[in-house]
Amino acid sequence: MWTAYLILVVLLLVLTLLPKIQNSHWIFRVPEFGKIQITYFIMITFILGFLVDSSSDYFWYCQGLLILLFIHHGVILIKYTPLYPIKKHSRQQKSSQKLHFISANVYQFNTEYGRFIKLIEKYNPQVFLTMESNEDWEKAMQPLEKDYPYHHKVTLENTYGMHFYSKLKIQEAKTHYFVADDIPSIEIHLITEDGFSFVFFGVHPPPPSPTEEETSKERDGDLLSTAKRVTEIDKPLIVVGDFNNVAWSKSSILFRKTSHLIDPRIGRAFVSTFHAKYRVLRFPIDLMFHSEDIFIEKLSTLENFGSDHLPVYCEFFIDHHNDQQEERIEKATTEEKIQAEKMIQEGKKEDGERDVVVTED
Repeated sequence: MWTAYLILVVLLLVLTLLPKIQNSHWIFRVPEFGKIQITYFIMITFILGFLVDSSSDYFWYCQGLLILLFIHHGVILIKYTPLYPIKKHSRQQKSSQKLHFISANVYQFNTEYGRFIKLIEKYNPQVFLTMESNEDWEKAMQPLEKDYPYHHKVTLENTYGMHFYSKLKIQEAKTHYFVADDIPSIEIHLITEDGFSFVFFGVHPPPPSPTEEETSKERDGDLLSTAKRVTEIDKPLIVVGDFNNVAWSKSSILFRKTSHLIDPRIGRAFVSTFHAKYRVLRFPIDLMFHSEDIFIEKLSTLENFGSDHLPVYCEFFIDHHNDQQEERIEKATTEEKIQAEKMIQEGKKEDGERDVVVTED
């Protein structure tokens, strides 16, 4: 029993320390995803500690270490809960009407198209974004085009396809390939019915994992390229998608600082999306960031429609006359800007070696 307890303590320490090492290999990056689960396991191990033989000279050292690990993770995670105070804002007379969107990684090999269509019909968002959508998904979503006459489609069979559908008029649409010619990001300029212009970015960089990319270089380079592009646009702006990253990772924080955007999870909730079928192993990797004149009223997940990701639902409004969110913007230092540019260049040099057509194993 003591040996098992000691192994758990050492494992939790290793999982905490690995992300501190600035190496892009997936071994060092993946533990970042499980910070919530690691924190729970620290608490459980601490309680179990009192059930083992506490006569060992090292027992209280181990328990003390667990308390320090719990505090370390807790200080980071509490920002993404309602316990962290942030100002609430309500719509004013000069604000836009309430808008809402859905962002969903549909999972390319998910064939339950009808469930997704019913989801869109049920929540009736003004715009929605799909990721991993291929030609089969494009055909399946054609019935929705009568209600969503504006769209931008990047149809791929490599699990990085992307489709955007809108009831709002699209003024301009671009597809960017920031770090690789098979990893798209989309930039959509929209105008609301009451005359407010804003920009919607959809992103889906590749994850560092033992089954996909060996390192996080392409992911980080793609996200920071998006951040760099965002600073060139002087409009209300939203960036959303499957980031394959968590909000507290160093690259996500660098993205937020480089782009001068706000993370709406802070003071609200984790909004964990993956894996949809396993609640205990669910990570918040479908992220969203927004400019200071976008005000979030609701951010949550919706019901599963057969994908391995839960869809993200967001309600927001635009207000050019409210500057109360300026204090939430952090800007990158000169050193961080240099680091971001270096990560962009490393991402462009990395060869992902992805198949043009990916089949389900």
